Amino acid sequence: MTAAGLIFSNIHDQSIPQMTATRTMASLPFGGRYRLVDFALSNMVNSGITKVGIVTHNNYRSLMDHIGTGKDWDLARRGGGVILLPPFVTAYENPRAGNLYTTRLEALMGVMEFIKHCSEGAIVLSDCDAICNIDLSAVLEEHEEDGADLTIVTKEMHLSRSESGGGNAIVYADEDGNVTEVVEHTRLLRGEYDVSTNIMVFSKSFLMTLLLDALAHGYTAFYQQALSYAMGSARIRIFRHDGYYAKIDSLSHYFHANIALLRAQTRDALFNVKDRPIYTKVRNSPPTRYGDGAVVANALIADGCRIEGTVVNSILFRGVQVRRGTVVKNSVLLQDSGTGENVTLNCVIADKNVMIRDARTLSGHESLPFYIGKGKMV
Repeated sequence: MTAAGLIFSNIHDQSIPQMTATRTMASLPFGGRYRLVDFALSNMVNSGITKVGIVTHNNYRSLMDHIGTGKDWDLARRGGGVILLPPFVTAYENPRAGNLYTTRLEALMGVMEFIKHCSEGAIVLSDCDAICNIDLSAVLEEHEEDGADLTIVTKEMHLSRSESGGGNAIVYADEDGNVTEVVEHTRLLRGEYDVSTNIMVFSKSFLMTLLLDALAHGYTAFYQQALSYAMGSARIRIFRHDGYYAKIDSLSHYFHANIALLRAQTRDALFNVKDRPIYTKVRNSPPTRYGDGAVVANALIADGCRIEGTVVNSILFRGVQVRRGTVVKNSVLLQDSGTGENVTLNCVIADKNVMIRDARTLSGHESLPFYIGKGKMV
């Protein structure tokens, strides 16, 4: 079955307002050299999907710069390739009045023309806040064999008071894998549940029917309204993903997802999967320089850094500078940020182009990391 892809770049920007004030969730830096959109794009490309639309909302300049022509994902093509889909606004609408979409369903309605003109029989939807390496060709194959209208990819997760209530949709299915109900998260839920990864495979005809019906009835909510009302007549199946999965729905979860890469098991599950590499924009940077007194332990350090101090259990992006006498522990320093001398950092997230002056001591906690905004000086 041939398929086209749709990636939502802004759906969950409100989850990390500190970091998405000037960028989309899709262009959020991750793991020393990647952006979150790299995982959704790579999953599709690795599964043979060569037409991908990226649904945007606002603040997508950095996303455009990162993706470019799509050549780093082999999507620089005459037919298909990667296509940025800005929000649909007519000449008679005032964007300042808040007419841009606010929900997943409204976003899909805004790109109906893209969906309509796709010649592929299936449409794969994916968010950008899901970090996983999944074989979408297996999902598409099962979707076709089952004759499904919709297949929802889920991950079995343990929900507690801290984990539930964070934008999760709970999927209930019978023993044969037929979805019986999809409900929004609630803090009353405890225990093991199949949680939607927001990766879905739609039959194109069913998706168009769903959107037209939602448009006719004035629906705005995807799960609670459009999908719930179609549940009785449509064949909706579940596909359980048994690999690594992390959802970025808070600053704390962003911090933990980065730090998790320091474990070899996590890196292998994401980046060392046979025939399923994670692609990103290639940049040519000089090697990292280590001073005579540099101490580095259990850290991921990108190219172009200069390390003269101590770095432990941390992620350093390109161009980061750690001066003499500085100790960086359990922290994430984004591109071109740096420290002065004799600085102490613990559980800190420093955004791009941050400068921390001499003799500063900054500390957060694993549950509440200390965040320094883009371009700030401390």
